[in-house]
Amino acid sequence: MSFEKLGLITPILRALETQGYTTPTPIQEQAIPVVLEKRDLLACAQTGTGKTAAFAIPILQLLYKEKQAAQAPDRHIKTLILTPTRELAIQIAENIRDYGVHTGIRHLVIFGGVSAQAQIDGLKRGTDILIATPGRLLDLWQQGHINLHYIRQFVLDEADRMLDMGFIHDVKRVITKLPQKRQTLFFSATMPDEIAGLANSILSNPEKVAVTPVSSTAEKVEQKLYYTDKASKRKLLVYVLKDPSIVSALVFTRTKHGADRVAKELNKADITASAIHGDKSQNSRQRALTDFKAGRIRVLVATDIAARGIDVDNLSHVINFEIPNVPETYVHRIGRTGRGGASGIALSFCEDEERPYVKDIVKLIKQQIPVVTDHPFPASEAPAPEAPAIQLRQSSSQQGAGRKQQQKRKWHGRPQQNKQKI
Repeated sequence: MSFEKLGLITPILRALETQGYTTPTPIQEQAIPVVLEKRDLLACAQTGTGKTAAFAIPILQLLYKEKQAAQAPDRHIKTLILTPTRELAIQIAENIRDYGVHTGIRHLVIFGGVSAQAQIDGLKRGTDILIATPGRLLDLWQQGHINLHYIRQFVLDEADRMLDMGFIHDVKRVITKLPQKRQTLFFSATMPDEIAGLANSILSNPEKVAVTPVSSTAEKVEQKLYYTDKASKRKLLVYVLKDPSIVSALVFTRTKHGADRVAKELNKADITASAIHGDKSQNSRQRALTDFKAGRIRVLVATDIAARGIDVDNLSHVINFEIPNVPETYVHRIGRTGRGGASGIALSFCEDEERPYVKDIVKLIKQQIPVVTDHPFPASEAPAPEAPAIQLRQSSSQQGAGRKQQQKRKWHGRPQQNKQKI
């Protein structure tokens, strides 16, 4: 399958060729025709599957054709894309710019954490596509700067992350401001009950598309596990990063304070690094991300929420400085590397208290994670033989107990995420 066979117009095909895209990903192949038919879409797809292009490309084509048929241009917002974080909003805007470079379709991105004046000025000039985070959108709407009456397409991106971050009520408020007659595209990596309920309430006879189940993302990434003590983790990280083959690394920590400490330790060891998290200013975060993409810094240290939407080409390594207590989060993290068919390596540092999390991860991805024993900072207490992996064949009662334990961990993990600032 090629992009030409999806019925795309020449201006978009030219842009895709410039970007080096020739073959659509599975989500693009399935979603683009649905969107072009102006049908609602329910897509279960996570980062790294090409989902942004799956909705951006057909929306650009629909707006381009409308523009060609219109008697006169207007300044009304026709498409609203709602996304949970500033970084993801910026990434989507960059993609729309690239795909729509020959279409003349205007886009604008708005988010909190920076002065609103430039965004207000952009809204006054008019835009076809608005990419927004929920808080800033509602703020500017309440001030009278945004008119949502002319929305033709509404995209809700990463709906499950909206729920995790405590934005679901804002999302529901935004939906009440939209026209009843519209095309709705709903994207989520997972479908917890509340998200499934929201999808059912806002979609009309949607086409359903599901690609890349969460566990399978791990299959194309080479994974390694280091057992160590909590106090030795930063020394182990410096030791590992002395390897020149690690060209770029995204390092995940559990807390914002931890991200700062790790970045500081790396810089002291002459390893260029920056931290990115919710307490950093938007300008600081964007500068760190730009420097990382340009290769001016080698390591970006991030919390899970701050890293949402970070899309870096040819990222060689992801390092889990701390093991996440939700196994799906591990898969999301390591999916930052090995994207678009490229190879990638994920390293994880596990101390004693995190060993149960490794068991849950192995259960989810259904594969053992090779353990690296040849390093200078081994755990003072050797892991039990079953720690790197568990028996994958279980009775139905054992599987049920495992699911309950996993759900319990997810529930306890979410309040911590909700408290994080974006």
